Amino acid sequence: MTKIFAYAIRKDEEPFLNEWKDANKDVEVAYTDKLLTPETAALAKGSDGVVVYQQLDYTAETLQALANVGVTKMSLRNVGIDNIDLAKAKELGFEITNVPVYSPDAIAEHAAIQAARVLRQDGLMDAKMANRDLRWAPTIGREVRDQVVGVVGTGHIGQVFMRIMEGFGAKVIAFDIFRNPELEKKGYYVDTLDDLYKQADVISLHVPDVPANVHMINDDSIKEMKDGVVIVNVSRGPLVDTDAVIRGLNSGKVFGFVMDTYEGEVGVFNEDWKGKKFPDDRLANLIDRPNVLVTPHTAFYTTHAVRNMVVKAFDNNYALVEGKPAQTPVKLDM
Repeated sequence: MTKIFAYAIRKDEEPFLNEWKDANKDVEVAYTDKLLTPETAALAKGSDGVVVYQQLDYTAETLQALANVGVTKMSLRNVGIDNIDLAKAKELGFEITNVPVYSPDAIAEHAAIQAARVLRQDGLMDAKMANRDLRWAPTIGREVRDQVVGVVGTGHIGQVFMRIMEGFGAKVIAFDIFRNPELEKKGYYVDTLDDLYKQADVISLHVPDVPANVHMINDDSIKEMKDGVVIVNVSRGPLVDTDAVIRGLNSGKVFGFVMDTYEGEVGVFNEDWKGKKFPDDRLANLIDRPNVLVTPHTAFYTTHAVRNMVVKAFDNNYALVEGKPAQTPVKLDM
């Protein structure tokens, strides 16, 4: 019987894991809530493949430990592969899959909702309500339909975000080095990122964390932007130079910031810091600002998305161990 072992299974994933098990009774599934590490790799001994999800790096040591127990077929329940030692994986003969599309709507909806909340100054209004201050002024909002919304990256998530913002009545412009032919026909694209920065009232990032994109939002790019710009990052933390955004917020150049991903998030996000010393003063600074809306990498976190992440990852792994083509293989020679 085929055996699959899963790491870092959360309580909210268990119903979907059990759903998959019920539909695939010829597969023996075991799992743990522990992350995959060189030490926990031994838990997969006797299995044909593993299903994983974590921000912790899949280091050469971790991959070697898995290979040592006979497992080289690994399926991620998420998109990102930047934390995998791909060279080592290739050397060891790993086959890896990911789930590149689990719910573009979940992430795009979150970006749109949070951007609208910043424009309406909800953070400041919420604080006023908590103090029973029921005066309107000076907490006046901006309507989404009055904004030019600039979308950087027009893949699955970017396109959904564009549709949502157009539903509000906003004018949408976009930039992508890989242009979508249909969007190009409709005239969404501007020629350069600088063009987008200069025209947009709201700028939302939907691009991967590759070297060319690291700190694409920085002091220089912020200078190019309109006064009172709103910046939205639900994509990858390293896209934004956080210190530059703080300087922009301090000067008033940046009206508001939506942050679901943070360049220093590993080890800080998805932890309960209540009653403990908070480890990141810069992040605390942002959380405390009424014109900054911080969420701890939860844009994806809906029942729809979690189900897709679990089911698609197990489908992929089952295909790998059965020697069949997986739906979304990862190229190891990137």
